[in-house]
Amino acid sequence: MSAENVVQRLLDEAGTTYAAQAGISLANKPAPLYRLLVLAVLMSTRIKAELAVSAARELAEFGTPQKMCDATWQQRVDALDRGHYARYDESTATALGKGAQLLIDRYHGDLRRIQAKADGDIDVLQEKLIELPRLGPVGADIFCREVQLVWPELRPFFDKKALAGAEKLGLPTDPDELAELVEGHELARLAAALVRATLDRGLAAEITKAA
Repeated sequence: MSAENVVQRLLDEAGTTYAAQAGISLANKPAPLYRLLVLAVLMSTRIKAELAVSAARELAEFGTPQKMCDATWQQRVDALDRGHYARYDESTATALGKGAQLLIDRYHGDLRRIQAKADGDIDVLQEKLIELPRLGPVGADIFCREVQLVWPELRPFFDKKALAGAEKLGLPTDPDELAELVEGHELARLAAALVRATLDRGLAAEITKAA
């Protein structure tokens, strides 16, 4: 099976972005971008992605920095608990509140202002992102991996987990070569699918067996 066919099968099996899985209709607008940021914060801890996605769904009611700030700490904890994010609920509730306030104070609650400051420089963008509490380099990678859908200047963006999935599947591990296998608007889906191939032993085995 050709690399193109492997990629197509992978997209068919696991090509839902984590944002879409969390119910986020990603667009270059403040609210969906902020919800993606919250998801990235949740996914950056040592917890299963499915639990982070579930918690992000529960936090949807606080879908802007202002709403997150206006929510009480206990309301944020309760939402995280409903998403079964109990292990990190208290510290994460605090971090989300502080992060929302920072976004309001520095960027008027609009992540596009960070995008503008970065001006297409991924290193600068990630430096700005990791200033947010609890995000860190892993969370910044997750955010960039998903936001490339609506911020095309970041394409192609594949982090270490995505490239590990590519290696498992016998696909190119050079980001530019990998990007040639799909259309630009499919890169976020491919990155998410490759991450799932890294995390799910059965998925990679299924894809390679079919090949």
